[in-house]
Amino acid sequence: MPAGRAHSHRHETVPDAAARPSSSARTLLWVGAGLLVVAGLFLVDWLAPQLFPAPLPTRAQDGLTLAVSVLIESLPFIALGVVLSIVVQVWVPPGVIERWMPRRAWARRAVLSLLGMIVPVCECGNVPFARGLLMRGFSVPETLTFLIAAPIVNPIVIITTHQAFGFSDGVLIARLLGGYAIANLIGWLYNRHPSPDALLTDRFRDTCALVTHEPGGRGRRTIAQFVIELRAVMPALIIGSALAGAVQVLVPREALVAIGSNPALSIVAMMALAMVVSICSNVDSFFALSFASTFTPGSIVAFLLVGPLVDVKMLALMRTTFTWRTLGGIVVVVVLAAFAIGTAVNLFA
Repeated sequence: MPAGRAHSHRHETVPDAAARPSSSARTLLWVGAGLLVVAGLFLVDWLAPQLFPAPLPTRAQDGLTLAVSVLIESLPFIALGVVLSIVVQVWVPPGVIERWMPRRAWARRAVLSLLGMIVPVCECGNVPFARGLLMRGFSVPETLTFLIAAPIVNPIVIITTHQAFGFSDGVLIARLLGGYAIANLIGWLYNRHPSPDALLTDRFRDTCALVTHEPGGRGRRTIAQFVIELRAVMPALIIGSALAGAVQVLVPREALVAIGSNPALSIVAMMALAMVVSICSNVDSFFALSFASTFTPGSIVAFLLVGPLVDVKMLALMRTTFTWRTLGGIVVVVVLAAFAIGTAVNLFA
């Protein structure tokens, strides 16, 4: 999406800035949501203490530890993604990337969905990189195709998945082909949207206009872009990490393991677990390996597909760019497609 086009589109369709929630109002909203999560933790502990063998203070400490670990694990990839975003947006001359892209829309999406093979960052770093593609002029469907495929076709992810599962039960092949298919399905669906720019948040469209009109040379634009991306991504990363840690202490693992042998319920359980634990796609295969003896192969594949694409941390990061309605559509497509792929793996494994 060209930033200039976003700027003009903003004047046509976006409500007046005075009608939007202020940054302080958004902060109060997130603080209120956090307090509700904490209140929910106490409420669950009071109403159903038998679900959790550990006392509440221990679970709260575990949740904090998990949140901090997710945050620390993600920070290097976020930094790398921001740097790559700046390189694409500021330092790569206009037309260099576009010159190598096919002209047909479906072919451009197919090529962009393989771009993750040369961008060795996990799903966290792909968000700022995708923002850079949007600011550079790539369309929303094209960027979404890259954003969904990159965490799975990443070379590090391919290596770690092979190290964990090899070629047994088709887990590696199903993950790669399934992730590529889901990404291109989402790109095709949103390419049919009558107004793809409406899939973006008002705040991101304003950012596009701000970056486009930023005065000065490349050095000044680099600094400005670095500040803009960190201000956009870091709060979402912190909130997503905290949410991942809080949700994990609210979900009894024993309940998930108890249904692991059921072909259908095991897929649902592992998809739910994938959305909760928010593990980096570079290492999630080794986490999933611990469930391989209890859960079906199809449920393992569903876990490896859903986690990198729509876990709570990833959704928080994607919210910096895409509307809630867009994210809801992505979640529905990913979950349904992952369930179908997992069911097929269970039938043929």
